[in-house]
Amino acid sequence: MPLERPARTLLRSGTAALSVIATVHAAPALSTFGPLRNRFMPRLSGQGRRDHVALTFDDGPDHLSTPHFLRLLHTRDLRATFFLLGSMAVRSPGLVREMSAAGHEIALHGWAHRPLLLRGPRATFDDLARGRDALAEITGFRPRLFRPPYGIMTAGTLLACRRLGLTPVLWSTWGRDWRARATPRTVHDTVVGDLHGGGTILLHDSDCTSATGAWRNTLGALPPILNNCQERGLAVGPLREHGHLPGPPDSPALYTP
Repeated sequence: MPLERPARTLLRSGTAALSVIATVHAAPALSTFGPLRNRFMPRLSGQGRRDHVALTFDDGPDHLSTPHFLRLLHTRDLRATFFLLGSMAVRSPGLVREMSAAGHEIALHGWAHRPLLLRGPRATFDDLARGRDALAEITGFRPRLFRPPYGIMTAGTLLACRRLGLTPVLWSTWGRDWRARATPRTVHDTVVGDLHGGGTILLHDSDCTSATGAWRNTLGALPPILNNCQERGLAVGPLREHGHLPGPPDSPALYTP
């Protein structure tokens, strides 16, 4: 039996409302598109001072792989920003404290590596808060920076960051080092192909969400990447030395040139 007109109108209105809500929730995910983000959202892309490159790693810490990166960085007398997963950090709290004591910047990648586009505002807040608190308990201080899994931003993510005092930061170039077909050469070439002064590099020190053993390709690519920066007169360091963070995470400067 056909729906009466009021019922049909109500149904259409409800569908339209849900569509609007979904659009608002997903709209920030447009920032996932690198060229668009790099051009119109330089702060979110991690663009900083022109004589510096920010070196960042995601998905750790892993007691099997992360120490190799720490040793390499130690031999080069360099520091980096590590976006850690809370669920990984609580498995290796001693390693997290070692990273912090060595001068590396500890940042948040969430509690679990799940796309926030599929989570509502409450679940997003709970995930970020749980991860932030876990890192704070281990290191003694709360992280300031947050990078969402897969680089996917949502309206709920922005609200959670604002409430938790976190500044979202993505990247301007990456190595695509999570892929099974990646090699040290492809990781290097992919990074330097888009590398410029003021950029932020994304790599992975763990294969918890990558192809098994993918971190070895990243480790092999890291020395020539660092050599490339040195040859171009670019200093390498963590985001805290990058000179790009404007203040509170809800600052409009995050999304405008």
